Amino acid sequence: MASETIVFTGFPGFLGSELLPRVLARAPGRRALCVVQSKFADLARRRAAEIVDRHRKLAGRVDLVEGDITATDLGMESAAALAPAVVEIHHLAAVYDLSVTRALGERVNVEGTRQVLAFAHRCPRLEALHYVSTCYVSGKHPGRFTEADLDVGQAFNNHYEETKFRAEVLVRDAMRKGMPVAIYRPAIVVGDSATGATQKYDGPYYVIRWILKQPRLAVLPTVGDPGSVRLNVVPRDFVVRALAHLSADPRSRGVTFQLADPDPLTIDEIIRGVAAASGRTVIRIPLPLAVAKAAIDYVPGVEWLLGIPSAAVDYFVHPTTYATDNTVSHLRGSGIDLARFRDYLPRLVEYVRANPDVPSAAMV
Repeated sequence: MASETIVFTGFPGFLGSELLPRVLARAPGRRALCVVQSKFADLARRRAAEIVDRHRKLAGRVDLVEGDITATDLGMESAAALAPAVVEIHHLAAVYDLSVTRALGERVNVEGTRQVLAFAHRCPRLEALHYVSTCYVSGKHPGRFTEADLDVGQAFNNHYEETKFRAEVLVRDAMRKGMPVAIYRPAIVVGDSATGATQKYDGPYYVIRWILKQPRLAVLPTVGDPGSVRLNVVPRDFVVRALAHLSADPRSRGVTFQLADPDPLTIDEIIRGVAAASGRTVIRIPLPLAVAKAAIDYVPGVEWLLGIPSAAVDYFVHPTTYATDNTVSHLRGSGIDLARFRDYLPRLVEYVRANPDVPSAAMV
């Protein structure tokens, strides 16, 4: 493939499906090659066709290859021939699941990233590797977590956080050794701020779905201090627009960006917002964190009834806040603004009401 090539992992996922056309639009002379798991090949073909239908100028510029990011050369037989044409890599593939097992998180998040880095080393024309991490590499770090921070001695809530942390350690090491890398750490990503559309219900959607299941007088178990704990939420459209813009800027190389809300709502404000948008009066039932998690894990039917995994409960007592200095600085003047969660929360509620069957499971 002689054309300058941009490799994507994580297509046809939640972010990758929207990012791909934006990246190609700002790089008109380049093609995209998406490394796709075989079990998602049909979905990827449909989604690629939909993208080309919406963006006719992208016709003939989106290629799919079945592969496996956890394998040598990403499982691509054509890797040796492809590498000389690769100028960008966007590595989005990961297991985005708070309940992921250690073995699966290690294989996909850590070993997958190791193999992407190994492939990147084979690309002599590489201009940039864009790696999507997560704010929650912070683990349970108390207080402010900056874009320069990584290993601050933190403990982790789950294997997802720990394996994404370990993957970012590998990426940071490659960056220090001279690879042109930019790192992006989204907070909790929800649906589109204009339409509410999403492919997965997690994060604040657990509260939204539970309240919508109930009559006008709704009961909600709560943990910790909802008036002081803040849940950092960003909409997909902001994350995708920021990724597309920042990845086009040569100044992003060597920089870490936390794509987070610098002034997130408290849990209390979110509950009140969901109550107002859903037309419910919410009665709160305070529970100790350990009791709430044990009830979900060990009392038959509780997880099914609430629709929330115990691993998600930890984020309602999350002790970390996130600095966004690099993101704010590099986006200044771009016209990319973060919509306020309280303003688009009603659209998320309406989308859930109209689309109750969207899954919560990760693409694995």
